Amino acid sequence: MIKFKNKKLSKPKRILILGSSGIISQNLQEILSQNSYKFKVVGSSKLNLKKKNAHFFLKKIIKKRDIVVFLSSEAPVKNTSTLINNLEMCRNVYDGIDLNSISQLIYISSDAVYSDLKSKISEKSPANPSNLHGVMHISREKILKSKFEKKLCVLRPTMIYGKKDTHNGYGPNLFLNLASKNKDIQLFGKGEEKRDHVYIDDLIDVLKECIERNAVGTINLASGNVYSFKYLASKVIKETNSKSKLVYKKRKGPMPHNGYRPFDIKLLKNKFLKIKSTNFEIGIKKYIREIKI
Repeated sequence: MIKFKNKKLSKPKRILILGSSGIISQNLQEILSQNSYKFKVVGSSKLNLKKKNAHFFLKKIIKKRDIVVFLSSEAPVKNTSTLINNLEMCRNVYDGIDLNSISQLIYISSDAVYSDLKSKISEKSPANPSNLHGVMHISREKILKSKFEKKLCVLRPTMIYGKKDTHNGYGPNLFLNLASKNKDIQLFGKGEEKRDHVYIDDLIDVLKECIERNAVGTINLASGNVYSFKYLASKVIKETNSKSKLVYKKRKGPMPHNGYRPFDIKLLKNKFLKIKSTNFEIGIKKYIREIKI
């Protein structure tokens, strides 16, 4: 569940963003600038949270009544070394922030924390991850909750697509990049795996409202729709008038999440009444316009 401490939208004194280069940070910075919000961005070049004594420097950066958005991570998490690095980053945030000095701590987690289910995933679904990426996020959540529970807001987005993407992973962002160059799009299996993808503008709208209303609790971020990767790739080719073709590659292992991962977004709809989920057909057109393909 999630609740709001502010009944009305309120501009915070300052927002401190930990993490500077990812798709969420880049888009958040853009919207905050457009709305004349006071904010500070701290990337790894300014403060490497993996270093043992980083919390001492973080304490000097924090100001009274800051809202802290914790985005910093090392991904993908496919081995224990990367897992430990991410937990060290979290330790420095834990040790570097005084509970009484901040107004709110927002942690951007992931839907990877959830177990694989045949039914729709909601905030009440079991959080027993089967991969190290999910283990990293749920561990961070629990560490932060042990100290900041009354001021902690956790957002768990599913796969994200949209402008300023830096990941370029399997999905709309990669497909659009290939289609724009008329390169063939390679799909695993027959491209039948179905996933939910949330448009970056929707995520930023929710994040902005969580900041303005001082949200506390946990909420999933998804569109509520699932599409096969074949459909996503075909739609990208059509919308870009690309000469790209679909190429199918034999899978080496089972489909992630058993090939189907739908979400129940009732809580999202009930709590964020003014925010409408963008379906992929509309989202991909907006994405293409924004990057001017």
